[in-house]
Amino acid sequence: MSSADPQGLQAFPEALSEPDAWLEPFDWYREMRDDSPVRYDASRGSWDVFRHADVKRVISDDEAFSVNPRTASDFEGLSGEGEGLILDTMLFQDPPRHDELRAVVDDAFSPRTVAEMEPRLRDLMSELLDDALAANDGEMDLVEEISYPFPVIVIAELLGVPAEDRAQFKEWSDSLVAAASDEEIAERQQQSQQEMAMYFLDQLQQRREEPRDDLLSTIATAELDDGSKLPQEEALGMCMLLLIAGNITTTNLITNAVRCFGNQGVLSELAGDDNAVGPAIEEALRYRAPVQAMTRIARSDVNLGDATIEEGDRVVAWLGSANRDERAFDNADEFVVDRAPTGHLGFGHGTHYCLGAPLARLEARVALSELLSLDGLALADADLSPTRSSFIYGVESLPIRYDGR
Repeated sequence: MSSADPQGLQAFPEALSEPDAWLEPFDWYREMRDDSPVRYDASRGSWDVFRHADVKRVISDDEAFSVNPRTASDFEGLSGEGEGLILDTMLFQDPPRHDELRAVVDDAFSPRTVAEMEPRLRDLMSELLDDALAANDGEMDLVEEISYPFPVIVIAELLGVPAEDRAQFKEWSDSLVAAASDEEIAERQQQSQQEMAMYFLDQLQQRREEPRDDLLSTIATAELDDGSKLPQEEALGMCMLLLIAGNITTTNLITNAVRCFGNQGVLSELAGDDNAVGPAIEEALRYRAPVQAMTRIARSDVNLGDATIEEGDRVVAWLGSANRDERAFDNADEFVVDRAPTGHLGFGHGTHYCLGAPLARLEARVALSELLSLDGLALADADLSPTRSSFIYGVESLPIRYDGR
């Protein structure tokens, strides 16, 4: 396990190793929930957990399960320069250190702060859509034109980095979440991590010397509870985490939502009804969650179902399966556009509930509201390819058709 794969997820279970299987993993999830709800996969050296109640416990019980990969019995150490940067972020730290790190940026992602961003987000999305319509004639790739650039622009503006660096953000992010299927990809991931580190080191130094009204300045000048400054390595890791988490998951949330709406024939039903878009997004988060799995490490021997998970064992909690569990949701395999609040785990649960959930929801609502204003909006016929990641779920491209605006 390396920090290019800090969750230990890069090896797909054999059942999901083919692209078509990862595109639609839900039959396998159902089979596992029924026959092997808690199972050990010796080929990957990890446990898999599939039912909603068990998944929720694994990702929420901080006393029984750790997020820190260094606590795993099979952790192999760090092999490359800067490989510990991501591991030192809040994503892979347990309380109380997690809480201290999260507090540095919590205010920037609070519901109240995020709500104030809506006018700017609507302006950005309107401009993006105008540009896409001008460049295309009746059909476009949703990912290329909207789902990718929109959250990248938003997180870039929040951080305070120049607009001309957004394309580089995309390249780094894609590299770091890709499944490391061969040595060449692993080497590219390490190179991307080093390049990103050098970039943010320079940006952080600029903010220490001349703070601005941006998130990079907040991180660069942050003081912790004991009055000390945030160590440079943790400041750097936080920037990298926000870059990746701030655009990859939202890209796939928007794309997955349009895919759901198109497949279920509700695009026209939702058009012009902003009140209906919010619940529809929540159902998309349940039905095709952008993050399908999270990993935890057993702090001590833990009984889960009929299994005993030993201290130091890795446990993969399959959020995508939990969200389709018939024990937790009525008609779990049906997309119900106006489903009442459900308790889905699309953003996780507990201490590590997604920091950026309010922003992701707002970005999705704004993007979908604008897209649904297109006349004749529909999915175009296309063979879909899944995102090349073993925990991020989406498609590489999603062609859509429209008659105009």
